[in-house]
Amino acid sequence: MSINTFFSANLLLAYTAYFVGVASPGPSNLAILSIAAKHGRKAALAFALGVISGSMCWAVIAAVGVSAALVAWSHFLVAIKIFGGVYLLWLAFKSGRNALGTAAGAAAKAVQPEKLSSLYARGALLHLTNPKAILVWVSIVALSANGAGSAHGAVIPGCAVIGCLVFGGYALLFSMDAARRFYVRTRRALEGGLAVVFGVAGLRLLAWPSK
Repeated sequence: MSINTFFSANLLLAYTAYFVGVASPGPSNLAILSIAAKHGRKAALAFALGVISGSMCWAVIAAVGVSAALVAWSHFLVAIKIFGGVYLLWLAFKSGRNALGTAAGAAAKAVQPEKLSSLYARGALLHLTNPKAILVWVSIVALSANGAGSAHGAVIPGCAVIGCLVFGGYALLFSMDAARRFYVRTRRALEGGLAVVFGVAGLRLLAWPSK
């Protein structure tokens, strides 16, 4: 695969769309921020890797054309929508509980973080339970298409690099000492904000029309 394939006009458009999508504030980025501030770099990177893995899973499905069948099968989207909405509401409940908890309780949880494998699974689940990700990747694959059809082999690794840089960058940035001190000072407000974001996202997902 030539270097020109990676930087064709169509692929640059697809890369830009993916970058804007992953860099914009959303449940995944805010969850990485919270985990990085509470539990540190390794925990945040494990969660971020899970998010990237979930995204790349949908990417492969879209690239091989399976996504078209999944989108057409409304029952699949309904099931994913319900599961994803309930999962986001569960995250909202947890964030709300953290916001209302004492500083001592929050500190105790920070000392005993989740296993890295559990954080990775949570990150992957957060992305895999979002049916909108299927539609996003269908669009990205379509944007990357060219006359020869060779761009499909470049869009996934290119977007994987972008995802690693963006999500990994969030994990590294917000695990710095200054960010963690800021989290301690504003813990209630940040966790309360996360509860609102997750709650709204979950309700919107549940209300999202299946057709």
